Amino acid sequence: IIKQVAIEKIAASNYGVLAQLGEHLPYKQRVTGSSPVGPIDLSEYGGIAQLARAHGSYPWCRWFKSSFRYEERGLNFRSLLFFAPRVLDKKNKGERKMLMSIACILLLGMMMGWLCKKVHLPGLLGMLVTGIVLGPYALNLIDASILNISSELRKIALIIILARAGLSLNLEDLKKVGRPAILMCFVPACFEILGMILLAPRLLGVSILDAAIMGTVVGAVSPAVIVPKMLKLMEENYGTGKGIPQLILAGASVDDVFVIVLFTAFTGLAQGDAVSVKNFVNIPVSIALGIVVGMTVGYLMAKFFEKIHIRDTSKVMIFLCVSFILVTLEDQLADVIPFASLIAVMAVGITLQKKRKRVAERLSFKFNKLWVVSEIMLFVLVGATVNIKYALSAGFAAVILIFGVLVFRMVGVFFCLLKTGLNRKERTFCMIAYMPKATVQAAIGGIPLAMGLSCGNIVLTVAVVSILITAPLGAFLIDFTYQKLLSR
Repeated sequence: IIKQVAIEKIAASNYGVLAQLGEHLPYKQRVTGSSPVGPIDLSEYGGIAQLARAHGSYPWCRWFKSSFRYEERGLNFRSLLFFAPRVLDKKNKGERKMLMSIACILLLGMMMGWLCKKVHLPGLLGMLVTGIVLGPYALNLIDASILNISSELRKIALIIILARAGLSLNLEDLKKVGRPAILMCFVPACFEILGMILLAPRLLGVSILDAAIMGTVVGAVSPAVIVPKMLKLMEENYGTGKGIPQLILAGASVDDVFVIVLFTAFTGLAQGDAVSVKNFVNIPVSIALGIVVGMTVGYLMAKFFEKIHIRDTSKVMIFLCVSFILVTLEDQLADVIPFASLIAVMAVGITLQKKRKRVAERLSFKFNKLWVVSEIMLFVLVGATVNIKYALSAGFAAVILIFGVLVFRMVGVFFCLLKTGLNRKERTFCMIAYMPKATVQAAIGGIPLAMGLSCGNIVLTVAVVSILITAPLGAFLIDFTYQKLLSR
């Protein structure tokens, strides 16, 4: 019976210690009525192995009458023996549910994306809808183990697309863009936050500070939506003569850093903290440091790939692992030194493209394949964060507010493009392309509510509405207008 229960059920899960319940009985001196028959040393869990023979009240081995009285570190091993097979069975069921969730995410997300493209809608709309339907606020078919690491999975997808962007960007093209690229990093977001401060108190009845927090949540554009679209334009040579895709791509990649710093400052104010000048000084420092670190790492990787000849797949793995390390370092060093890791990832790709162009082209092709799966995971998981009840309860005022602040953003983009060589059509396209929102709103939209701020519910509601409106609408307008507004 012990072998049936403990070994057949537990050994299959590689639980080496528990698998020896019926065979090895060390620590004789701590248990009465049993004797050791095996050589293993369980200094950490001295009493686990005796359970099979020591616990007479265990329902599956009533023949053993000796009593078990050993407890260690507050863990009752008598209960452990009774529940261990059940816990492990439950764990196996959880693993099966996780695999089924991944299958549903990929298959249904891919199918819905394909259906949307068939009716000339952006594929990400189908993926967002898939996430909303499968997510915890609807059918709840996505396993909790996936939702718990949803932010990490979305970050990995973002790293993949930014790495691909860096490998496709030419440094000389970025230099040609010049001043507008720098302005696009913060001016449109400032205009949108200003619009939120002016409109939200009138439409939603919130305070100016709450409106400012709302503006920083909504004010960031989504690189996950914009970057793939701009890479497509670069591949098809639309607008590349004037550096339009490069301009939008660079601005969208840095915009998030600026907005998140403002969000941190305003939420701190709402909690009674003072605004530190250091927070605002950290913005250019983190961007500059991210560029320097990224270029240094990119140069070292280029030299390594030049000396050591390995498969392109291995190079992609090295690139990804280095990117993960950079992102981890940003979190670890947040209190010590500001560091924009996602910008560093792009800088690694740009440096590789400059130093080893042929390698960069091949790696970009590999990352393009990775993006096929990553895109589905990213937008389905973004959709899973959307609580549709909040969106339905928002009312017409929230919808008007989103369109109102988008007008302010477009005015900000227009100011960035003054005294440039772009014509009216090209400026119009830039204003359209700079409106999609998704990833940042999904990441920080619920933070004010978690912090206990009075504006938490309304901020989350507006964040949800902004994703549902701007992500599919922006992607659709980019696809619909780029051939009409840009020259090839």
